[in-house]
Amino acid sequence: MLKLCAPAKVNLRLRILAREASGFHQLETVFASLEFGDVLTMTRTTAGVTLSTGGPPTGPVQENLVHRAAVAFLERAGADGGVEIHLDKRIPIGGGLGGGSSDAAAALRGLQSLYPGALGPREIVELAGSLGSDVPFFLCSSPLALAWGRGGRVLPLPPLPPAPVLLALPPVEVATPEAYRLLAAAREQTPRPTPARVHSWEAFSTWIGISSMAGNDFEEVILPAHPLLGSLREALEGTKPLFSLLSGSGAALFAVYQGEREAQAGRIRMEEQFPGIRFVLTRTLQARPEPSR
Repeated sequence: MLKLCAPAKVNLRLRILAREASGFHQLETVFASLEFGDVLTMTRTTAGVTLSTGGPPTGPVQENLVHRAAVAFLERAGADGGVEIHLDKRIPIGGGLGGGSSDAAAALRGLQSLYPGALGPREIVELAGSLGSDVPFFLCSSPLALAWGRGGRVLPLPPLPPAPVLLALPPVEVATPEAYRLLAAAREQTPRPTPARVHSWEAFSTWIGISSMAGNDFEEVILPAHPLLGSLREALEGTKPLFSLLSGSGAALFAVYQGEREAQAGRIRMEEQFPGIRFVLTRTLQARPEPSR
């Protein structure tokens, strides 16, 4: 039996750029993986793909990215065998934390271990990209990366020292298509050119440097549309983190702190202000978690 961690991610920077004729948007983002995440256990079997789940409902098994990833891997590899997978779901679904994509990437990494040599690195990356734009990040060599295009072009960055992160997980759903629609409508009403920017390598080498470029284009439309998210964002900023942001298109928010003491104080303050909201104190990863047997 193989055990794998599927870490959540946050977007330390997210710029939404031009819209292609296909309807997809170009973007630029900086991903960071967290210690907080889902857990997969995988066992090689004689045939087929079996998936069971624990935690919040994840919808039909056939539509789950883990199931789709496993089926695609075994079919492309022409593998003589199957896999049994159990997914312990902890990352909120649809919160902008990349849980489904991370689960799919973990399943692919697990299958690489269970079926060594069945698919090469290039085939794995191509398969990952076909499953979702965030999946390639979770397969790259570093838990910190710059991504662009539709998110599938990934440049691993040298990991930074682990930093405390406070997650705010409100009971709010933000559909990604709706987020893009709101952003497009706002930009049509008030067109603004995207200014050119040159990133220095040093800016990615410290948390202070990252904080100087931190931002999320979705905040301008998502926070006004969901007052609770706006209140949480303002309160997080009041706990004096290095920076706080919406992750992806939401609804999860996060704050990155200088040290554990500040993060603990921030969690206590937020829990007092918002007793009905779930908060998770975690840290950024310094290395990709390896499968264990």
